[in-house]
Amino acid sequence: MAITISQVNQAIMFGDFTNDQLEAVISAVKFRRSELSKTNKRAFGVGSRVQFHSTKRNQTITGTVEKVAIKFVTVNTGTGRWKVPANMLQATGA
Repeated sequence: MAITISQVNQAIMFGDFTNDQLEAVISAVKFRRSELSKTNKRAFGVGSRVQFHSTKRNQTITGTVEKVAIKFVTVNTGTGRWKVPANMLQATGA
């Protein structure tokens, strides 16, 4: 039986975890985010077409990778440049 994200969230929010157990969960999430970021940085090179969701504009933005740095990927959208965490990027079909 697989547990859903909703079940995990409920267990964290309303469960009886100790502070040490919550710190272990936080460490695991940070580790996974770091791994996703590393994987994406290797997958996207300069010239790659990518997209990401902007919470500021509440829309999906598409552009071309201009630079891959340690923490952020610079994406040129044609109307501006965005510095986006690599784990937020997805490859586009075009």
